Amino acid sequence: MTVSVGYSAEEIRELVYEYALVAYGSKEAWLQEHGISSWTMRRWREAVYEGDIARGLIPREGSRMTVPPGERRALEQRRAKERADHAAETERLRARVRELEAANDALGKVIGLLHAMSEHEPDESTPPTSTPSEEPTDS
Repeated sequence: MTVSVGYSAEEIRELVYEYALVAYGSKEAWLQEHGISSWTMRRWREAVYEGDIARGLIPREGSRMTVPPGERRALEQRRAKERADHAAETERLRARVRELEAANDALGKVIGLLHAMSEHEPDESTPPTSTPSEEPTDS
């Protein structure tokens, strides 16, 4: 069972967290921009904060919310920090990948040069040519 057709539980959770970070007075415009009604967002928020979004469970209508707004803000701030930390870690790893790729390219060029240099050296598998030696004379 899904909370909303066309959205996965993870997509709904992300939209709810993003919505919570929108400044007061800008929320209606944000909802319109994303094509979400305020009623749908209210249901999603209840599912995320009070229910079990992964199983599509939403708390009963008319019950008071058990998670105070302060705790919700703390949850949203932790989620925003997690996203920022994740983005920073991703960028750090991408920079490391670029660094390693550059080192790999440099090593490839060095290996190519070594192969080119070894082509011009005599082959070690052939015996060296000997020079005629002088035979000792009996005097």
